[in-house]
Amino acid sequence: MNNKILIVDDTKSWLVFHKKLIEQLYGNIFDITTASSAKEALSKLKANRENPFSLIITDLQMELDFDPMTAGEWLVINIKKLKEYSSANIVIISSMHNIETIAKRNNVNCVSKSMLSANKLLMRYMLEKLMPFLDKI
Repeated sequence: MNNKILIVDDTKSWLVFHKKLIEQLYGNIFDITTASSAKEALSKLKANRENPFSLIITDLQMELDFDPMTAGEWLVINIKKLKEYSSANIVIISSMHNIETIAKRNNVNCVSKSMLSANKLLMRYMLEKLMPFLDKI
């Protein structure tokens, strides 16, 4: 079981929200790393190639360097180019109106921030869907 999670969001309060929510649901079984931009996240992913993250949670709207593409979509595309992350689970969590379109186009999972804020158990559902070993915890 790889228990490494990378959470990427340029808003500190969302980084804290996601991290604390996962810890509330599962205690300290995960080694959680955070990044505040897509570029920082890609750097951390590359630095952890020998022991890759099993789950990457990313926002879409972060730095504007990739316009017209969002930073989050740029990150997802670049994660998929790294062979060590070919089996990594990726979840986009964003407030963008077209989150589902972007997620489908890149074959990843998604959940809107507003839905997650309203129902924190969506995080449990998403994690157990992507990491089946969790339903035994």
